[in-house]
Amino acid sequence: MNGRIVDGEARDRLIQWIRRRMEEFGITPQALADSIQRDLDQPPLYRDARGNEWNGVGDTPQWLRAAQNAGVDPCFFRVGPHLAPELTTGRADGNELDPRQLDLFS
Repeated sequence: MNGRIVDGEARDRLIQWIRRRMEEFGITPQALADSIQRDLDQPPLYRDARGNEWNGVGDTPQWLRAAQNAGVDPCFFRVGPHLAPELTTGRADGNELDPRQLDLFS
């Protein structure tokens, strides 16, 4: 092995590290499961190119406020099936296409 960590050992070390961090910060498995469920119940409505997301609940995040202040319509960041109806266009195959992406397919 020449000092290399095999996948199984790396996985075990990662699990131990995660368990220590959870214990250190007082995160229980139930709290983690509840958080994951909340994320599933409230999927993101907005996402930027850097992967920042917002589900529309609570205060508008700084990255979206900054884009708005720069003149970018928040609808530009809408994701998934939540696209505003005025921003989609029907296609023959039944899929919706965001008109902002039309130049990508010409």
